[in-house]
Amino acid sequence: MNKKKQGKKFSRTKDQRKALIKGLVSELFLRKRIKTTQEKAKELRRFAEKFLTKAKKGDLAARRHLLKFLSEKVTKELIDEIAPKMKSRKGGYTRIIKLPQRLSDGAKMAIIELVK
Repeated sequence: MNKKKQGKKFSRTKDQRKALIKGLVSELFLRKRIKTTQEKAKELRRFAEKFLTKAKKGDLAARRHLLKFLSEKVTKELIDEIAPKMKSRKGGYTRIIKLPQRLSDGAKMAIIELVK
């Protein structure tokens, strides 16, 4: 039986996609708000929500799991500063705000930010 593929490919190989998502997630957690295309923002939301849920636990296992994907600086920021603010939320940690199309290629743009 054929199963539906998870996530977007972005015309990239697996390692390039992983690097793209890793970079976007890291910038989102460090800057709290980034501007990107709508499709990348929607894909980024999947990973950011999972990482934030894991960071809310805050134990050693969660820290080690996050360190497999994110840098030490981003993991520390996520567990020590962002996760305690989101402790009372049960989900919906990010917000996507749609912007007008980019003039150069007509790509749909969006801002993705952490909800306060």
